[in-house]
Amino acid sequence: MHPSPPSPPFNALAARRLREALGMAPAHVAYGLRAQYGLGVAPETVLAWERGQASPDARELSALAGVLWCSPAELLAAATTLREHRIARGVAPEDLARRLSMDLKAYLRMEESNRWRGNERQTAMLSEILALGPRDLVEATGRDEELSDLLRSAATTRWQAYVKPVAKLLPIPRRRLEVVLQRLHADYHARMVATSSWGSEVTGGSGGEAGREYLARVVDHFWELARV
Repeated sequence: MHPSPPSPPFNALAARRLREALGMAPAHVAYGLRAQYGLGVAPETVLAWERGQASPDARELSALAGVLWCSPAELLAAATTLREHRIARGVAPEDLARRLSMDLKAYLRMEESNRWRGNERQTAMLSEILALGPRDLVEATGRDEELSDLLRSAATTRWQAYVKPVAKLLPIPRRRLEVVLQRLHADYHARMVATSSWGSEVTGGSGGEAGREYLARVVDHFWELARV
């Protein structure tokens, strides 16, 4: 038996503000959850959600959004995982899997492990369906470290070899990606020339401080150059 997935990151203050803006009492919300969605949620539970003492599960969150006339995203703190982004968009897992032309069980395994294994087309579709920008996409698909490794290699070796691998992770136009990787490569090596440490850093030695600092922030430099 699989453990229940964790509740999404609930925004308790937003829930209370939305309820009060509608002139509803916790009892009204509880009634709406029962009458419209068949959920036996007590007014005390609604109050517990609003006080941060408990959190609604995914089904309760979706129903609460319906009662409060808002989107699930408005009741969530910043989403980070693939599951959280899906819930925030109010997309059922079976609908998302179908639109991605993916087996539902295979998709759910990716969501549970937070390790995306879709192809380039599916990744682009995922980004579109869940309205994920490139940064959110990388984080949600658990590919932060993979992107960092690829960018380090692109900066220190032959950047052209890393256009295709990076493109598989991010829905960024190839031409734009080529310009950014070429710039990363040039900026890194310019620092190595300036510190007269070219040979040691490129071959994996201790190298110059400027080069090490640049590589430590290579992902930040990438986003700054990509402007996405």
